[in-house]
Amino acid sequence: MTSYRPIDDYAVIGDCRSAALVSSEGSIDWLCFPRFDSRSVFGALLDVQRGGFFRVRPAGPYEVQRRYLPETNVLETIFRCQSGGFVLRDLMPVATEAEKRLELTPAHELLREIEVTEGQVDIEIDYLPRPDYGRAAGVLEDRGLLGIWLDTQQGMFILMSDLKMEVDAERTGASGRVRLTAGERRYASFSFSEDAPAVIPALGAIAREKVARSISWWHAWSGRCSYVGPYRYAVLRSALTLKLMAYAPSGAVVAAPTTSLPERIGGVRNWDYRYCWLRDASLTLRALFRLDYRDEAQAFLAWMLHTTRLTAPELQVVYDVYGEAKLPEKELPHLEGYQGSRPVRVGNGAHGQLQLDVYGEVIDAVARFADMDGRIDKDTAKFLNGLGHAVCKRWQEPDEGIWEVRAGPAQHTHSKVLCWVALDRLIRLHERGHIKVSVDEFRKERQAIRDAIEEHGYNTSIESYTRLFDGEEVDASLLTLPLYGYIDGMDPKMRSTYARICEQLTEGDLIYRYRHSTDDGLPPGEGAFGICSFWAVECLARGGEVDAARTSFERLLTYANDLGLFGEQIEPREGGALGNFPQAFTHIGLISAALTLAEITGEAVAAPTAAATDLKLETGS
Repeated sequence: MTSYRPIDDYAVIGDCRSAALVSSEGSIDWLCFPRFDSRSVFGALLDVQRGGFFRVRPAGPYEVQRRYLPETNVLETIFRCQSGGFVLRDLMPVATEAEKRLELTPAHELLREIEVTEGQVDIEIDYLPRPDYGRAAGVLEDRGLLGIWLDTQQGMFILMSDLKMEVDAERTGASGRVRLTAGERRYASFSFSEDAPAVIPALGAIAREKVARSISWWHAWSGRCSYVGPYRYAVLRSALTLKLMAYAPSGAVVAAPTTSLPERIGGVRNWDYRYCWLRDASLTLRALFRLDYRDEAQAFLAWMLHTTRLTAPELQVVYDVYGEAKLPEKELPHLEGYQGSRPVRVGNGAHGQLQLDVYGEVIDAVARFADMDGRIDKDTAKFLNGLGHAVCKRWQEPDEGIWEVRAGPAQHTHSKVLCWVALDRLIRLHERGHIKVSVDEFRKERQAIRDAIEEHGYNTSIESYTRLFDGEEVDASLLTLPLYGYIDGMDPKMRSTYARICEQLTEGDLIYRYRHSTDDGLPPGEGAFGICSFWAVECLARGGEVDAARTSFERLLTYANDLGLFGEQIEPREGGALGNFPQAFTHIGLISAALTLAEITGEAVAAPTAAATDLKLETGS
């Protein structure tokens, strides 16, 4: 492997514990086992020479198409060459709990199915595992019928295949070349086991059954989606992508399955997104509940409340999938980074920042749950009341804001608005009988926050809310004010704010977070921010310009890759993806914008089926 593929050349597969990125040439260039934030075993995404990969493709020239099987996360890559063609199906097997009990299978497996559909094809396989972010090549052991084993401190990696492969002389890789004819089907299973003895996966008919079972599992999951309005394909693909980033054992949702994909090629804005941000909480819950994915929404909320209990009433910005709040940021200098974009980072320094908006996100998420007839127990109510007191105490403090700037704390208008949201939702929960809180104090402070926002966060000379108190710059996060109910989308102040943002931050239908000249503590240079562009669609629709919003939304959809996936950012001139990929935040924005358009226009949207559910703040580990 000698060159980097474009970021949006990749597809994602997963099993709700980990995820792999697969290029259009059949190469798995990113995989961390056993979970999203584990050390990579294939990492060519961040270093084509040292990172490692696992590739299956024709031996000669070929044309390629690909797709996800309808309503699944099973990837099909269709290769056609002069002598014939074959389909490569990539997936991480999933099954119901009842099905799992019927047979002994690896807990962590990536399965590749090769089916020759026409003619005769020479297929080449290259397997170069590089554990621990490429810091160790490892020594492969060919155990014949038991596969090719790689024993590491992390655990045992096993490659089983009915394709003939040979380990190279250095025992750091394996390769093979086989000729198959129409009707033949072969498999390669890559699995990981932390504990001995390792489960050796079976191939043949059992592997085929895993593929069929996984397809059925994803069909059943997609069938639970209640949305039947316009753009359903894009909405469901976004929901399927979001499901891949949900860590099933805990309910947490990671921001992305990758680290250090750059916001500008060759730049230093390269961050580890394999963690869970509280800032995403409210919008994530909103999307899941509106699509009727109640189990996922409740699991995420339960994880969030358990996790934040550990640091309450102080809330961290970001946690890992099991609620660990200390995520020290480190650099991996041995990796060159995607297309030379250094540094490569693991961990995230944002865990030590103060972001006051997270209080609003957490409490608004609980309020959305209550709106779905969820019941809140006394311990959770006490916890929420404590968060309200923390907001009353801290809302006047400067913070780093939603964008996690590294130029030091400031008085961010968006953060103040989310503090207002926090108290507003607590008051609403109290008034509706869900919980009892210090309502008189919260009403007083809620009004004080609004007074401060209107006096210092709105600039009459430019007729816009501003990025900072008493400032003159706008910020795309201000597009969320009507989404959170702080102000009506038709209000002249909001319409003029939208106009200023369009004047200063847009390039076509794409929107930057803030001005290029803004000092955020890092060298300048990034793409347009994906979710901000979808926020603008919602803001425009709520402002009464529905036709313009729909047109903008449809143009935004063209920036997805051929599989409907979005990254964190978009390069405005060429339209390619930037930043970590795929990005949950962007897909959440797409879902929300599509559903808002459908609701405003009165187009068909199936209502979620509400069922009362107890929500309890767990105290166990």
